[in-house]
Amino acid sequence: MEKPKNAEEYIAQLKAQIAGNDGCSVNHYNLAVALMGLKRYEDAEGELQEAINCSPNFGEAYVLLGGIALQRGDLDSCLYYNRQATKVKAAFSIAWGNIGFIYLQKGDADEAIKALQKAIVYNSKFVQAYATLANAYLMKGLADEGIAANMKALQLQPDFSVAYYNLSLCYLEKSDYEKAIENFDKAVELGYEPAPEVVKELEKHRHNDV
Repeated sequence: MEKPKNAEEYIAQLKAQIAGNDGCSVNHYNLAVALMGLKRYEDAEGELQEAINCSPNFGEAYVLLGGIALQRGDLDSCLYYNRQATKVKAAFSIAWGNIGFIYLQKGDADEAIKALQKAIVYNSKFVQAYATLANAYLMKGLADEGIAANMKALQLQPDFSVAYYNLSLCYLEKSDYEKAIENFDKAVELGYEPAPEVVKELEKHRHNDV
């Protein structure tokens, strides 16, 4: 089969393959990914449901359905689909990471921490999970635990601007303004766009004896 020249041609090829073998979950999944790339989310949802109908244990399809739900702002559906993914694939670290992120968005730091700890157990190199876990700790006022989680993220990815920014927030929580400013500046240097209120708060301490 010739290599497709563009997304539409690739989609046409996948549809032709599905027409010849409608029971192939991977083709439905790949078609969904291609449709999502074109922001055709409703069509993608249909293909992901077909993938699950063909292979009920297709955890990745559930995660993508969760992604579409999140794109719509539907946190509950996103949570449901990622939980379904962990039911069919218990050690699915990405799904656990997503569950943690959603609970954090809902303001439930305890459930977020539980899910994110599972994500890290199943994948000790899951950088984003460490960063999200750090935010969950900070939400509970556990700045030291947040610092440890961010430091782990930076061990894995030394140029991860989010972790530097999170570190600055943790140190701000501890009133360690020198380290807060140092990590804040590093985050900005790496391209992070900070919240204006954090900029304003740190400006108060830049010219003081910290």
